[in-house]
Amino acid sequence: MAFVQLQVISHFSLLQTTTALEDLVLSAKQRGYNSLALTDFNYMYGQVDFFKLCKKHHIKPLIGIQLEMPGLVLTDQTFTMVFLAKNYVGYQKLLELSTVRSTNDFLALKKAMEIGMENIFAITPGETGEIEQLLLQNEQTKAEEVAEAWKQLFPAEHFFIGVQIHRQLQQLIKPLTEIANKLTLLTVAMHDVRYLNKNDYFSTNVLKAIGDGEQIEVLDGTITGTHFLPEEAVIAHHFTELGLGEAVAQTQKIADQIAVDLPLHQNLLPEYPLEEGVQTPDYLRKLCYEGLAERVPDADERYNKRLEYELSVIHEMGFDDYFLIVWDVMDYARRVKVLPGAGRGSAAGSLVAFVLRITHVDPIAYNLLFERFLNKERYTMPDIDLDFPDDRRDEILQYVHKKYGHEHVAQIITFGTLAAKMAIRDTARVFGLTTQEAGEWSAAIPAQLGIRLADAWKQSPALQRLTESSRENQLLFETAMKIEGSPRHISTHAAGVVISGQPLMELIPLQHRDGDILLTQYPMGNIEEIGLLKMDFLGLKNLTILNDAVRLAEKQNNTTLDIFSIPTDDSATLDLFRSADMNGIFQFESRGIRNVLRRLGPENIEDLVAVNALYRPGPMEQIETFINRKKGKQQIIYPHPNLEEILKVTYGIMVYQEQVMQVASKLAGFTLGEADILRRAIGKKKKEAIDEQRQYFVQGALKNGYTEETASQVYDYIERFANYGFNRSHSVAYSYIAYQMAYMKAHYPAAFYGALLNSINPHSDKMNDYVLDMKKNKLAIGYPDINTSSWGFSLKDNKIQFGLGAIKGVRRDFIQAILSERNRSGPYQNFVHLLRRLPEKWLKPEMIMPLIGSGALDGFGYNRASLEQSLPGMLASVAYSGNNVDLFQVLEPKYVEVEEFKAPELAEMEE
Repeated sequence: MAFVQLQVISHFSLLQTTTALEDLVLSAKQRGYNSLALTDFNYMYGQVDFFKLCKKHHIKPLIGIQLEMPGLVLTDQTFTMVFLAKNYVGYQKLLELSTVRSTNDFLALKKAMEIGMENIFAITPGETGEIEQLLLQNEQTKAEEVAEAWKQLFPAEHFFIGVQIHRQLQQLIKPLTEIANKLTLLTVAMHDVRYLNKNDYFSTNVLKAIGDGEQIEVLDGTITGTHFLPEEAVIAHHFTELGLGEAVAQTQKIADQIAVDLPLHQNLLPEYPLEEGVQTPDYLRKLCYEGLAERVPDADERYNKRLEYELSVIHEMGFDDYFLIVWDVMDYARRVKVLPGAGRGSAAGSLVAFVLRITHVDPIAYNLLFERFLNKERYTMPDIDLDFPDDRRDEILQYVHKKYGHEHVAQIITFGTLAAKMAIRDTARVFGLTTQEAGEWSAAIPAQLGIRLADAWKQSPALQRLTESSRENQLLFETAMKIEGSPRHISTHAAGVVISGQPLMELIPLQHRDGDILLTQYPMGNIEEIGLLKMDFLGLKNLTILNDAVRLAEKQNNTTLDIFSIPTDDSATLDLFRSADMNGIFQFESRGIRNVLRRLGPENIEDLVAVNALYRPGPMEQIETFINRKKGKQQIIYPHPNLEEILKVTYGIMVYQEQVMQVASKLAGFTLGEADILRRAIGKKKKEAIDEQRQYFVQGALKNGYTEETASQVYDYIERFANYGFNRSHSVAYSYIAYQMAYMKAHYPAAFYGALLNSINPHSDKMNDYVLDMKKNKLAIGYPDINTSSWGFSLKDNKIQFGLGAIKGVRRDFIQAILSERNRSGPYQNFVHLLRRLPEKWLKPEMIMPLIGSGALDGFGYNRASLEQSLPGMLASVAYSGNNVDLFQVLEPKYVEVEEFKAPELAEMEE
């Protein structure tokens, strides 16, 4: 008699169990189960991965949830109920219930359960259920009332009474059976699996204590529990021995009725809203040709041919609406003057993207390949990532939310996990260790990104000594290893946004959080697998700097500056790169890459693109050869003379992935789409795929008249360098951002540094570096001034004005109050006038002294020592007179004029 586990949680019931999904499914397979349910608490985070794992290991997946809600009788308490989807419609109902439950609006949840429950099985859950708790209180009649109320929500044989044989619940088997018989309900055997193995009981309790912020008093790792996943035959036998054979059989009957197939890789692209009668392909084509005329007024046949080709591929692959959606976002950004990035990733290789102003580097001029981005021979969703200034990204998000609607747009969830150091620290806290003792454990783990505790133990003698010093320490380490990797909390993906044509809740579970935009319960990988449109809106700090610099320069010079129309051969800008004056320049600021620039002496933007691509682990070993070949110290050698036109720009070295594709096309006759498949095969380092592509390459080269020896030599060359090849489209786009920043630094240095200073913590080492750099470049920085300074750094007569917000020791809300009052009623006339206009709560010496010491009040005509000496009397006078002008005139104190502080004292105050 087969038994099916219908009540099982995974580590996606956050901090409730150490059970990872893959371990769960593999263990279920090994222990004899043919079907398995996943019923995490309230949320459905792991269901797609669970479904895929079950299919992979030939287990029938049963998708469910344990929902927590107020009791029907015990209304001041919450209880759970196990729900299982009978079919896809039932699955969609679970999506709705989980989404509504995330609001903690139990009235809305109750209303959602009044209809549409006919495709759901419901089972009472054991000790977390209201019926069971009432029975434990000897409230049989009330328990029957609750069971009857639940029964009314479901069709016949869709609501079951669960019976369990855990020690504390065996006493309930008889009364539960009586309720079932009285109400003509069926009983079903439930085991409530909360961890995988008996000895996981202790680590599970530690994990719960971490979540609850508690300590565990009895540290005994040998204690075992009963809520583990047993052998299928063993648990079936235990139930049958207690006369519950029918309840066991019912588990399989329920599983047999369930048929939920999660459709993956659907085409769920939303339609871009257009006026009636307007066809998407026609509108896209119209926008593209209008954009081409604007961006490339003298476009030759290459542009028209490429544009037609790209449009045909986009239409054939069904992505017309996608490009219009992205165009619309970027068009909005342009209308509200949000400076976008030049492009990111392979999308910069698309002419359609360029003419639509989605990207800002001309792919024809830079010889970028569309097929690296979109390829008919390799169907994948287009993935255009959009960069915006990090302080304005939210504006773009809100625009999309408003345009497509609340139910159609969501941000994407991510999970913070217990990494090695956190697992050790949290376990130590639960074990009762002090912060200092926990820090000793943490310090013993090597500072290596992504290190696992098992590897840390092998590498760290200090960790070995700690672990072996006592049995309790050994238990601590073993427990930390068990909880390591468990999801600890949820957060919002820094960039990911999903947009859907149909309400998202029909496709995925959602979660309400602070703010008005929903959050997906499925992470990014699952969102893409389902087939939803995922877009990345990335906030880039360097775009904020660039945008701020342009704004400051425009205001100072009373002009308009189009940062995308600057010349790309500007000598002053290239001089900055040659001299490695790269402070504040995106991706070129590190000491190592500056050294490369000095030695290379870049002559054009192409050299910058190459340096950007080469200065990474792997390709870095080619830098010396690259420099020597450019300088004429080493002969430029090509794998074959016919490849010179492709590799000339990088002096015969294969730097870019696009060059791999071009070589395959030139020599072996590959289409660029086929060449992209070859590039990917080599990049994945799978020998079978690499060997297969070699055969195609050699055959193609032979057809083109090359010898087999030449073909093999060139393929060997490709294989050697393709692993290190970098995406040229991305390198061009990001190098262009660096060039734009360097252009601002070369031509508008005050605006550039003002923006740069606004982007950093004013009390950091970076601040000192940049101020020294400014002095080296003979740029003046003015004192903060109570009447002319803004919150941040600004320009005044082409001199950088220190911002009030950068004064150390001054509260943000105090500065905002000063600025608001100044904007409302005009400049402050003198020191007394300032004090009279400030709200009483700010009239404290510790608030005013930083303004005096920084020089912000120098404009009032008294030295800082005099203002400091005058402050106590003036504060007392203002406090005593209040708003009585006449009284204040009588009491108005005189300035206490004294000799100014010595220069060292002034310098110390300023610092």
